[in-house]
Amino acid sequence: MATPPSDPSKPEQEGVVRRKKNGPPFKFLVPLIYAPVLPLIRLSLRHRPVLRDRLFTAVLAGAFAHGFYLVYPFFLFLLSYMLLILLYSSV
Repeated sequence: MATPPSDPSKPEQEGVVRRKKNGPPFKFLVPLIYAPVLPLIRLSLRHRPVLRDRLFTAVLAGAFAHGFYLVYPFFLFLLSYMLLILLYSSV
């Protein structure tokens, strides 16, 4: 006799109990680190404007990339998958 399909809402039936993570979600706490860094870059590197602007732009680009990753977490996976398809289709 065939076994009935397992219900994903009841993990106890299969003997695997998933534990909930109690720690803080660090990926959402990263803005608390780079938000105060941006004004500090502007203030501390006041006498070196080229380095100040480049560092500020790099940190700001990293912040936007991190936000984009949080909104679209599977984008990098899809991008790499599409790149592999393009590479192997030309061979």
